[in-house]
Amino acid sequence: MKQVKNFTYSIVLGLLFLGCKSTKIVQSIETMDPNISVKQIVKKHNKSQTEFNTLQGRLKVEYIQGDRSETHTLTLRMEYDKTIWINAFLNMVRVKITPEHVRFYNKLDNTYFDGDYALISDFLGTDLQFENLQNLLLGQALFELESNRFDKTAHSNSYMLTPKQSNELFDLIYLINPTYFKMDSQQLSQPTKGNLLNIKYHSYQKVDGLVLPEKMTIAATNLGVQTTLNLNLKSVVLDQSLRFPFTIPKGYKAIELE
Repeated sequence: MKQVKNFTYSIVLGLLFLGCKSTKIVQSIETMDPNISVKQIVKKHNKSQTEFNTLQGRLKVEYIQGDRSETHTLTLRMEYDKTIWINAFLNMVRVKITPEHVRFYNKLDNTYFDGDYALISDFLGTDLQFENLQNLLLGQALFELESNRFDKTAHSNSYMLTPKQSNELFDLIYLINPTYFKMDSQQLSQPTKGNLLNIKYHSYQKVDGLVLPEKMTIAATNLGVQTTLNLNLKSVVLDQSLRFPFTIPKGYKAIELE
């Protein structure tokens, strides 16, 4: 059961990579403006928000935990702000995430889950909802950026923003790319609990005028166990009419979360 849950975690997190046949890799000129203000950085980052109607494509996910490694190619469909839907080979695992629910079933052991965001939040070590997950996958700030709440800190290749006031629940670091103002990296940590979420965006691409992640790594440490997901673009078509079917097969057993 533990292996089934871990594989499902990798699917739930490895939901999105964007591109299409007209994809063009975005080159960062990495030119830093020492005089740029936090307000300007935040404005440019918010302006870089990626929005589309629908997305369909394939996502290659490498899942690593300890000595164990697996690689899977998944089918992805997404409706912006509404649905993230994925399907594994031969419909063995299907996932549907909406702002209200996290749902999946697994034909390998005839189990299913139908609940809220506790599954993802427990795995990542912090309370996340649909918008946070979508932002993570699109290279946007996990949480809303407000210029009056952040300071700029010196960094060699990115604009580094940190909260002016410490948060009782977690520490937060944003590294923003100086060329296209998407995230180079974002780190969320809970030192008292030993939880760490580190997202690195290795490269971006331009698809139909939108700057989107091409390769990224999500590393989550929870209760001393680190899980790493390497995500890689395969192929995507944007803004087509899509369906998001999901029906839990009869006779499946509900997964009880520990």
